[in-house]
Amino acid sequence: MSDIQALALGNYSDAIWHPFAGIDKEIEGIFAGNIDVRSTGDYGMLKEEYLAPYRLFISYTEFLEEKLPQDRVAALLSFVAKGGGFLGIHTGISLQRNQELASMIGGRFTHHPDYATLPVNIIEPNHRIMDRVEPFVVTDEPYRFDFDPYIRTTILAEYEHEGQKWPAAWTHEFGLGRIVYLMPGHDLSAFKVEAYRKLILNAGLWAAKRL
Repeated sequence: MSDIQALALGNYSDAIWHPFAGIDKEIEGIFAGNIDVRSTGDYGMLKEEYLAPYRLFISYTEFLEEKLPQDRVAALLSFVAKGGGFLGIHTGISLQRNQELASMIGGRFTHHPDYATLPVNIIEPNHRIMDRVEPFVVTDEPYRFDFDPYIRTTILAEYEHEGQKWPAAWTHEFGLGRIVYLMPGHDLSAFKVEAYRKLILNAGLWAAKRL
């Protein structure tokens, strides 16, 4: 059992495109022995007192229309600003429906072309998150983003699609906390790629300030 606890939030019964069932077990397995991950579909966990025991928050939330209540937004912002880690995976950027959380994450999803095979290349090989992470190929939704012009973000990796390169992973600080966003992860196949599993592990440890 690890001394680092993480809370992973996703959608189960009400998921439209990205059900958390199955993905949750992959995330738990990736961090096993390093971070104890509790997976939940309960958005009510977004309260300061409930988040307090955790070092890391992992978002695999669904793109639903309804915004989060402001008290839950404030709780997550406070968690990260006070030193907690945030790891968004693929659909986890959906928290952007609240503009404050979009600013915290540093970018917004705009759209994606059709599912495709995407080579992912390392841009910042000397960053600790990329330690022993090799280039890899994943079949996934090629997300496109708009970035917040007021957040200085480090692009860690890019994917190639239709002759162009697009961000696949980025990081920055928010208050005392650390943000990492990873683009791949539409379905279970992405979580079977060993290099991507290593990237997820490093990203979580980095965000939790254990790497």
